[in-house]
Amino acid sequence: MSTRMTNRLFTLNHARRMLALVVLSLSLFTQADAAPRMNVLFIATDDQNNDIGCYDHPLVKTPHIDRLARRGVRFDHAYCQYPVCNPSRASFLTGLYPEQTGVLNNGGDFRKKQPNVVTLPQQFMKQGYFVARVGKLYHYGVPTQIGTPGKDDPASWHVAVNPRGRDKDDEPLIKTIRPDSRSFGGTLSWLSADGTDAEQTDTIGAEAAIQLMRDHHPDKTGRPFFLAVGFYRPHTPYVAPHKYFDLYPRDKVHVVKDPPNDRDDIPKAALPDRPNQLGLSDAKKREIIQAYHASTSFMDAQVGRLLDALDELKLTGTTLVVFVSDHGYHLGRHGLWQKSDLFEASCRVPLVIADPRMVTTVSENRGMSSQKLVELVDLYPTLTDLCGLPKPAHVQGRSLAPLFQRGKQLAPLDEAYTVTQIRMRVWEGRTPNPRPLGYTIRTDQYRYTEWGDKGQFGVELYDHQADPHEYTNLAKVEAHAAIVSRLKHRLTERKTAARRNPVPQTP
Repeated sequence: MSTRMTNRLFTLNHARRMLALVVLSLSLFTQADAAPRMNVLFIATDDQNNDIGCYDHPLVKTPHIDRLARRGVRFDHAYCQYPVCNPSRASFLTGLYPEQTGVLNNGGDFRKKQPNVVTLPQQFMKQGYFVARVGKLYHYGVPTQIGTPGKDDPASWHVAVNPRGRDKDDEPLIKTIRPDSRSFGGTLSWLSADGTDAEQTDTIGAEAAIQLMRDHHPDKTGRPFFLAVGFYRPHTPYVAPHKYFDLYPRDKVHVVKDPPNDRDDIPKAALPDRPNQLGLSDAKKREIIQAYHASTSFMDAQVGRLLDALDELKLTGTTLVVFVSDHGYHLGRHGLWQKSDLFEASCRVPLVIADPRMVTTVSENRGMSSQKLVELVDLYPTLTDLCGLPKPAHVQGRSLAPLFQRGKQLAPLDEAYTVTQIRMRVWEGRTPNPRPLGYTIRTDQYRYTEWGDKGQFGVELYDHQADPHEYTNLAKVEAHAAIVSRLKHRLTERKTAARRNPVPQTP
């Protein structure tokens, strides 16, 4: 072999060896520096409206939710799909609209209509995550089912914890506007409790969640976790230790003053009045609202325990945190208390998502606020997207991940869609007693609502730019006829889409 040929072979072999070393080095570099898969801490609170510090409430103290918002995104216009616990939770945990889950009241079970649906926690299980639940994620009757599995979905979790605290034992002490009833979960009831935080159900739940973080720390197990923590407060009965009530002197508590004849232009179907809620004195209203705010601050303290644990366990930098409520809550506007209707206060929810990879917000100690319309069905595709997991084909909604990624834009949502069953007996005396749905869409400017599939039980239109508290129903005002026509068409399209079944019926 010639010297020239030998040199060429040597050069070629040397180049091949060098290329192999480069590839090996890059592989080792990638393995050594690969970012760990994100954990998820999913915090769901019960019956929580937007009376929270980070949403600029002038009185309510929620320092821990506020600090979460300072390092994440606070969504100012987030809406549930159904303003009742079970239908809302079944919706965002399956990624389906209520008509698709078949859960249209607190007694429903999504597995009856969708036995094969892969829920949000199940999808994380399929991708190798350790998945656990503490407290209320799927529906519980509160307070009757505290300490039990409630209407849980066992297929969604590796581990489930059902905390029970002193608040259950103290139920005989609870005050209520219905002294003839001990069904506290459906009426205004409250207790300024003796004892400490540590004795209450939500604190016991927070401590159980922290122990799960320790036991299933990715450094120990080699796999990330999806930990869902469901707090029961501020759901009625509003129970919290005395010190939280002390935060809200009654003379500082604001009582809503509706305009005279406010209800005159509201369809009867839109007003799900509960026994004894009308005609409350201002003094009683202040007592009730004080208790609700106290329960909110108590729940916030438990959020603080979870966030402190992430810091202590050095998990903050690798854990996505979600804070969300299942629906909103009335505290007296339009004479309404609690939920179940289609006004803004019932449909709008607090939603904060903190991604530690948003280094700009963390370093500047301030978060982002988003004015985009979002729906709770967006949670499923958002979390799978942010964690790099595939999204099942059935999932509705859209991913909000672009808001967390530099240089990307989130496409606008034209309207947020919410439904509820009509609770008033506007059909009293009919047999059988029908339970039609009411439907609403919220756009950037308007809320348009139809009660019954054709609006036969009433129609509402509110201009949120001029009337943020929805006091003037414009649905029958001639000057707004074109707007009603346009929104009616959009609502019909949303109803049609929400009735399609995207889930295969065989495994």
